[in-house]
Amino acid sequence: MPGNFQIMTPKLPRLAGRSYGPGSFLFLGKTKYMDYFRKSVALHKKKRGKIEMKSKVTLKSKGDLALAYTPGVAEVCREINSDPKMSWQLTNRANQVAVISDGTAILGLGDLGPEAAMPVMEGKAVIFKEFANIDAIPLCIASKETEEIISFCKMIAPSFGGINLEDISAPRCFEILERLEKELSIPVFHDDQDGTAIITLAALINACRVTGKVLNKSRVVVNGAGAAGAAIAHLLLKQGVDDLIVVDSIGIVYAGRPGLNKSKKMMAKESNKNKMKGGLAEALVGSDVFVGVSKADLLTEDMVRSMNAAPIIFAMANPNPEIMPEAAFRAGASIVGTGRSDLPNQINNALVFPGLFRGLLDSGIKHVTLEMKQSVAMAIAYSIKPSKNKLLPLVTDRKVVKVIRNTLIKNKEKYV
Repeated sequence: MPGNFQIMTPKLPRLAGRSYGPGSFLFLGKTKYMDYFRKSVALHKKKRGKIEMKSKVTLKSKGDLALAYTPGVAEVCREINSDPKMSWQLTNRANQVAVISDGTAILGLGDLGPEAAMPVMEGKAVIFKEFANIDAIPLCIASKETEEIISFCKMIAPSFGGINLEDISAPRCFEILERLEKELSIPVFHDDQDGTAIITLAALINACRVTGKVLNKSRVVVNGAGAAGAAIAHLLLKQGVDDLIVVDSIGIVYAGRPGLNKSKKMMAKESNKNKMKGGLAEALVGSDVFVGVSKADLLTEDMVRSMNAAPIIFAMANPNPEIMPEAAFRAGASIVGTGRSDLPNQINNALVFPGLFRGLLDSGIKHVTLEMKQSVAMAIAYSIKPSKNKLLPLVTDRKVVKVIRNTLIKNKEKYV
């Protein structure tokens, strides 16, 4: 039991499936899906957030205090001073992750600021604790400057076993992650990039298992070229998908298009082998897979009909997808996934980061590589027998944490 405290998650009441009056349901044909917004606000107000800190030791006597604090703790400090690596054994560091956000890309809501990012980061901390027994501390910072965020992460690194970057807008997030991976000796993971890419690849692997499609022979359109879209594109290219088109808010990303940032220039170089131009509608004609990490209602039924027969549709915009499942099926989709927990086939990075960090902390692996992401995606995919309405394990399936952790431990020598 290294260290003296751990992060605890209060017992939260189960969400009841009942209405709270007019407007509290979303209607999709004859199917009702509950809108949890009002109830979530009430829960957060009642609990005043979702996490708390709890001591690992008791302080019932002067002797207890003398061991946990002064004078006894002085010798612990000297031990670490003599060998800084002892901080991993004598403090909670080995089980402690910082969840860092500047609040500039919160869910699908955009730049709401660091204070508004706290509920999401607390939610991440709850998931870390509940599923992987990792103590995660939300740190939402009042800076949008790349150098300041990098500097902040470097300054707090001695207190943590890893850093989870979250909801930091593109393109700054690319440089922040790249720099921190090079300059820190602890693992750094940007969940919006890496977690989303891993779970998307896992879902595509299983969608192909169900439909009989061959991923490497499919044309894939990724709508959205921010943190998630860029990471998905890079991982799919690494997986062998060479017919891939990326679309941003302006249109198809292609080499030589004016105004491309560094990340999009790289995507343009590696994708769109047919040098297509136009918008989303043009990109989708004759394609097999749509992966959306963009905004609600951007994909129409006519666009789906223009794709090859029985396409795979992953509409993952939050809180509302690019197209609702019923509309996609009406237009001929064979399989539909979204980012929502109230719809079948939720594709959510919450399946990834608890197990990934559990494996990183337990193995001592310092960097998350593309090969590691492929291995984790494959492990998640083959942890179940998929079906049309169940491409992935449930987010609440705790076995997935062990599957991912064991994959990293097994292949530790390749990644250390």
